[in-house]
Amino acid sequence: MLNAIKYDVKIDVNNVDFEKVAAILSYHGLSSFDSETQKRIFSNSYAVVFLYEGDILFGVGRALSDGVSQAAIYNIALVEKYRGRGFGKVIVEELIKQVPGCNVILYTAPHLASIYEHWGFRKMKTGFAKYVEQDLYEAKGFI
Repeated sequence: MLNAIKYDVKIDVNNVDFEKVAAILSYHGLSSFDSETQKRIFSNSYAVVFLYEGDILFGVGRALSDGVSQAAIYNIALVEKYRGRGFGKVIVEELIKQVPGCNVILYTAPHLASIYEHWGFRKMKTGFAKYVEQDLYEAKGFI
């Protein structure tokens, strides 16, 4: 599927349209932060990936890490028309390349867990979370 679309991978935040980043994440219910906050979030992340078709930003992802042993992937999202074509896996693989040798935890929505299991991730038995909006995340099935 990927061969049908020529795409570029960008791994820095320079010249990224964070209005588009905010819109992609908001569309999927992953974040309601505005563009300036998204710029801060992605700039403070250890690893970032942005996918482009020409000058069209269509995919995003980021990871937090110590760069030595542990990393956590967040905010994997694509513009709807690019979903189901393997681009989510590209984002994850590109993030993992930026944290070599690290154990990687992937944070996702409950209804998407099976996709990541298919890519070799395993559900954890020892993970815990403390959310600012605990009731909201419980209602959404995260806990």
